[in-house]
Amino acid sequence: MHTFCDIPEEQLRRERQKAREMRRSQWWRNRIATGLCHYCGGRFSPDQLTLDHIVPLVRGGRSSRGNCVPACKECNTRKRDLLPTEWQEYLDTLARS
Repeated sequence: MHTFCDIPEEQLRRERQKAREMRRSQWWRNRIATGLCHYCGGRFSPDQLTLDHIVPLVRGGRSSRGNCVPACKECNTRKRDLLPTEWQEYLDTLARS
């Protein structure tokens, strides 16, 4: 599998496993209980929020509390593997349209 930064597959596997564990934690349940998408600010039921890595794993991000936020499925899908600055540029482009 080719990645942006050629992150070793084993590292990606470990980080994805950490993310799965994080989704089962009380910390994550508390985060999604607010029902807020980190990106669009929309309100959603907790089961409609996904865990998004602000800095994507394939770009060197980690599965840590500081890098994981709740996101609605639409924002998470649109953000893909973008870095925060790239995502903001995308949003700015949409606002100008």
